[in-house]
Amino acid sequence: MTTTGYSDRINHALAFAAKHHDQQVRKGLRLPYYTRPANVAIILTHYGQDEATVVAAILHDVVEDGMRVGPNVGDPRLAQVADKFGEDVLQLLLTVTERRADDQGVDLSPEERRADLLVRLEMADDRGRWVFATDLLHNVANLIADLRRTDFPENVWERFHAGREGTIAGFRAAYERLREVGFDTPVMRELEGAMRELDRV
Repeated sequence: MTTTGYSDRINHALAFAAKHHDQQVRKGLRLPYYTRPANVAIILTHYGQDEATVVAAILHDVVEDGMRVGPNVGDPRLAQVADKFGEDVLQLLLTVTERRADDQGVDLSPEERRADLLVRLEMADDRGRWVFATDLLHNVANLIADLRRTDFPENVWERFHAGREGTIAGFRAAYERLREVGFDTPVMRELEGAMRELDRV
């Protein structure tokens, strides 16, 4: 595996994501949304993942925002990702991004989108699973940090449509699905520890 330190391509991806998320903030907070892809990139770099995987992780939410029907690249944002960062990066992301509709064009509910994504993890390669796992780790760890810094945890849980139990169950289902498809990597140990910590917070 080829690891990377400074990379112009990664720098470009960070700038592209920052522009896309320019007016967005994290739900319920004032933090700029682009801190999320930057943190996921740091996690992947820590684990020695290659440039294409890091770039894909940075652009994950850009592609998710542009998803419409299945592997449709008609949305301008998806075409831009392919043009600027490579078709391989876009295709990697399409396997680990929620779809808003199935292959027949039928709209999916939020619950169906998540279930559909977990099924499609079977088809993702390890780079895609790394993106999915580190995104999940960031979500869990960030939630733990938010809960620890407040005296009113109920306000944190109100940000999640599924509430405390449903949110934790969703995280757990994603973690278990990664195990089911054979994704046995060091980040899974960190994720397992974060899941246990979330149960305790």
